[in-house]
Amino acid sequence: MSLNRRRFILFSGLAIGAAGSSAVACSRPTVQAESAASDLPSATETAAPGQVQSPTDMTADTTAGTPVGPANLFAPPRGDIRLAIISDLNSAYGSTDYRPEVIAGIGLLPDWQPDMVLCSGDMVAGQKLSLTQSEIEAMWDAFDEKILSPIRTAGLPFAMTLGNHDASSYQDNGEFVYIVDRQESEKYWEGHQSDTDLTFVEADGFPFYYSFKQNDIFYLTWDASSANIPPEQIAWADRALASPEAQSAKLRIVMGHLPMYAVSQRRDRPGEYLNQADELRSLLERHNVHTYISGHHHAYFPGKVNDLHMLHAGALGSGPKSLLATTTPPFQTLTIMDVFLDTASTLYTTYNMNTMAVVEPAALPRQIVGPNGRELREDVALEELSPEERSQPYVPSQT
Repeated sequence: MSLNRRRFILFSGLAIGAAGSSAVACSRPTVQAESAASDLPSATETAAPGQVQSPTDMTADTTAGTPVGPANLFAPPRGDIRLAIISDLNSAYGSTDYRPEVIAGIGLLPDWQPDMVLCSGDMVAGQKLSLTQSEIEAMWDAFDEKILSPIRTAGLPFAMTLGNHDASSYQDNGEFVYIVDRQESEKYWEGHQSDTDLTFVEADGFPFYYSFKQNDIFYLTWDASSANIPPEQIAWADRALASPEAQSAKLRIVMGHLPMYAVSQRRDRPGEYLNQADELRSLLERHNVHTYISGHHHAYFPGKVNDLHMLHAGALGSGPKSLLATTTPPFQTLTIMDVFLDTASTLYTTYNMNTMAVVEPAALPRQIVGPNGRELREDVALEELSPEERSQPYVPSQT
């Protein structure tokens, strides 16, 4: 698709691209069964012939506005900074395999020429007490081989936040319930911290919480692997976001696994979204954070609450879900986020990884009303809602 066929919507500092595809969003509430690899275009089918090229093999075009992407796919116009966002990669508990969509997506990453890859959690399939230490180690070995190693070989910096299946922070009587998960996650990432190729500002809490500054963007990741972020970590985030390193950046982004507000079916129960969402949002707004990136709900939604943009990254791995009050079939997603520094705006291009079509923003709900608040689609203003939309009630998802 040529650039002149792409519409751009700029609203409240956020640019939204609507590609001319017929893709629609999100999923039914049941977990999608494993599909055969033949159901998905492979990396070699969607990319240029031959092996996926490394940065040393390709001529990178980093000029803002230049369309860049894999062969035979829509190529979004490049921002000043490009981020590739993946989330919820895992399969069944204890699995050392990844779905074909995950393998294909990782293989295609270099063709989008991102400046960095962000993962909003659930890189392995832990959070099961019967899993042994050796089984958890095997999962991280598989992640290293199939996910991080190709990203590292491509020369792409990698930032992540830990998910509930990686290192759940859920506690009972003050003790971590999934302590082996947390210990193994910490051990793996302490051994691979240098492989992230990040310019850390604070890393004493790595991999659970840390901050870094890259290409004039300040990033903070906190431990949102359960519904409660510890008070001392909230205080740390408040201080870190007020720091000269953060405030001198042209944009601030925060990442955590659980979202602040519920958006998907069967994830609208307490414990599946952050407690004290309004207070946490106010903290980020006070420091002019542009976007909060989350996973866990397995459904893509580019949202906004007040002045804070919310990118709900859909699942690239197993178990996509439908958005609340929708019945649209499920699919895996991968998002390319282009950042335009002078206008502090972002452009999402999200791919349905089952069909490789671009998800149309207009096909998504104009708003999602959940158990703890209302979230607008990023291009919709509150005053644009009809009286019926303004009075839309929260309808709990089916059990």
